[in-house]
Amino acid sequence: MKETKAMNKNIPSSLILAAHISTGSVIMEVALKANIESALWIPGIFYTILFSITAGTLIHALISLTNLKARTILTPIALGLASLLFSSQLIYYEVFRTFYTAFSVMEGGGQIVQFYREIFQTIVSNLHWIALIFLPFAAYFFIPQEIRRSVPKRPHVPLISVSSALISFLAAIFFLNTGSREANSPYDLYYRNAYPNYSVMHLGLITTMRLDIQRTLLDIDEGNRGPRIELTPTSAPEPTLTQPSISQDATPQPTVSPTPEPEYNTMDIDFAELERSAAGEELKLAHRYFGSLQPTLKNDYTGKFKGYNLILITAEAYSHYAVDRELTPTFYKMTHEGMNFTNFYNPYWPVSTSDGEYVATLGLIPKPGVWSMKVSGSKYMPFAMGNQHRKLGYVTYAYHNHTYTYYGRDVSHPNLGYIYKGYGNGLKVKYIWPESDLEMMELSIPDYIGSDKFHAYYMTVSGHLAYNFYGNQMAVKNRSYVEDLPFTEAAKAYLATQIELDRALEYLLEELTKAGVAEKTLIVVSADHYPYGLKKADIDNLAGHTVESNFELYKSSLLIYAKGMEPITIDKPVSGMDIIPTISNLLGLEYDSRLLMGSDIFSDAQPLVIFDNRSFITDRGKYNSLTREFTPLEGVVVEDGYVKEILDVIDKKFYFSAKILDLDYYAEVIPR
Repeated sequence: MKETKAMNKNIPSSLILAAHISTGSVIMEVALKANIESALWIPGIFYTILFSITAGTLIHALISLTNLKARTILTPIALGLASLLFSSQLIYYEVFRTFYTAFSVMEGGGQIVQFYREIFQTIVSNLHWIALIFLPFAAYFFIPQEIRRSVPKRPHVPLISVSSALISFLAAIFFLNTGSREANSPYDLYYRNAYPNYSVMHLGLITTMRLDIQRTLLDIDEGNRGPRIELTPTSAPEPTLTQPSISQDATPQPTVSPTPEPEYNTMDIDFAELERSAAGEELKLAHRYFGSLQPTLKNDYTGKFKGYNLILITAEAYSHYAVDRELTPTFYKMTHEGMNFTNFYNPYWPVSTSDGEYVATLGLIPKPGVWSMKVSGSKYMPFAMGNQHRKLGYVTYAYHNHTYTYYGRDVSHPNLGYIYKGYGNGLKVKYIWPESDLEMMELSIPDYIGSDKFHAYYMTVSGHLAYNFYGNQMAVKNRSYVEDLPFTEAAKAYLATQIELDRALEYLLEELTKAGVAEKTLIVVSADHYPYGLKKADIDNLAGHTVESNFELYKSSLLIYAKGMEPITIDKPVSGMDIIPTISNLLGLEYDSRLLMGSDIFSDAQPLVIFDNRSFITDRGKYNSLTREFTPLEGVVVEDGYVKEILDVIDKKFYFSAKILDLDYYAEVIPR
C-alpha cells in the first residue's frame, strides 16, 4: 500500500516532465517558424502543437522505461539534441532559404563547412532565436530535483504518455483527413507532396523530418504520394487518309494543293506498344502518361541556329537587377541585341544551386528530398546538351570554378556528356572565396576554341553569397564600380559580384570574335536561383519598390545571344524549365517534347511557369497556392475549373518528372 501511494504521488511529477518535453518542442517549433518569411505559418500551429505533443510524450514514454540514473541523463540529452537539430535547421534556412533533408545530410553534410563564414555570421545575427530554442533545455535544470528524480519505473507512466501521444496523433490525422485537400494544404503535405518549407510551416519540423525519412530513406508510404491519375490506355493513332477515293463518274473538282502535314518535335516512340509490354504498373502508367501528351509543333524558329556552337551557362544568383548599360555592359548588350525575355521567372527549388542546374540543363522538375542532379549521374540523360552535341561530333566540356566534387558534380556532369573540370580536377583557378568567373573563362576557353564544333557548359560561382566587402573577394575586387551607387551595402556587394560574370562574358565574346566563330556560336545564360543571399529589404532596394514575394521575387533574366542575330523581345511568361526544349528547337536537335517538363518558348504550347509550392503563371493569369487565389490578367475571364485543371497538369508533371529518375525512364524509351 505504501509503495502504491508513492507511485501515485510520483505520477503527476512524471507528467510534469512529459509536459515540459512537449512544451519545449512547441517552443522550438515556434522559434523556427517565426523565421519563415510568411505569416501564413500561424494557422499551421494547430497541427504543430498536436504533433509536438505526440513526439514529446513518446520520447518521455521511452525514457520512463529506463532506470533512475539513465532517466536523469537521457531527458536533458533528448532536449539538447532537439535544440541542436532545430538550431541547425534555423541556421541552414537563414543561409539557403530552405531546410535540409536526410539525403542532404548523408550526401553533403561535410560540404556545408565550406560556408563557415556565412554560418558564423548567421549564428551571431540569430543568437536570440537560438537562445529561445535552447530555453527548454536550460529550463530543465531549474525543475526541482525531487520532480526530476521521482519518475517511477512502472507501466503506468509510459502507458499514460503513450495514450497521450496516441490521442494527439489521432486528433491530428482526423483533422487532416476532414480538412482541405488542395495543393499545400496540411493534408497534401502530409500524404502527397514533399515540400520542406511549407511542410515545416503547416506540420512542424519534427513531422516534416519524419516524413522525409519515411519517403526518402525508407521508401514508406510511396503509394500515397502521387497525384490522382486518370488516364485512358494509350492507343496507336488512326491512319490519316490524305487522298480520299473519288468515283470515276464524279464531277471533276479543281486541283487543290494538299495542306502540308504538321511536323512535331517528337521521336519514333510507340508508347502504346511500350505500355502493353511493360513489366510493372508504374512503368505502364508512365508510358500511358507520356503517350497522352500533345507534342509541340516545329515552328519558324526550328533550326534557326542549326550547326552553331553552344555556350550554356548557369550563373550563380544572376538576376535582371544586374543588367545595366554602364555597370554591366555585356549583360546589357546580350539582353538588347539578342532575345530579350521580359517575363522570365527562375523559381527556387529546395536544393538551391544543384536543383537550379538540374532544371536549366535537363528541363525537368527536381525530385523532392534528394539531390536530383547527383542522382541523375546514374541515369540515362539523352536530352542533356552535352550528350546531344557529343552524339553530333562536337567537343563537349563542362566547368565549375569551385570544388569539383561539390553537389556531386563529378558524378553528374560526365554523365551529361562532358569532359568535366573544376577546382581540384584540372581547372587551376586561384582558390579564394568566391572564385573568379573571369579567371575560369581565361583558363577554359583554350580547351575548345580551336575545335571545328564545340559546346561548353559553365556553372559559375562569383555571384555567390554572402554579399559584403570583407569576406566576398569578388565584391572586394569590384567595389570601386559600385561604391557610389544609391543602394544598401549588401545590394552594392551583390552587384559587384555580378560584374565579375559580366567581365567573363566580355572576355568570352572577345575570344570568340578573335577565333572568327562569334557569328556561329549561340550563348545561353540563366541563373540557378534568385539572389536569396540578399535580405528582402535589399532586393526591394535594388528594385526601387516593394517586391511581391510569391511571383515577382523570382523574376529574372534569360540571355540567348549570337553575334549579328536579329534582336527580338518575348513577353510571354516563361521559366528555366523551358530552356532545354527551346534551345533544342533553335539548334534543330532531335528531341521529344513530350518527355520534358518545360516547352519550347517559340511553340504554340500554353505557357506555364511552375513554382515549387504549386503556384503558377499562365497567359491567363496567376495562381497563388498559399492564398489559393487566382488573379486573371486584365480583361481575361476563365471558366470554372480552370485552376483545378492546371493544378492537375502540374501534379502530373511533378510526379512523372520524379519517375524519370526513379525508373531511369529515358533508358526505357530511347536507345542508348
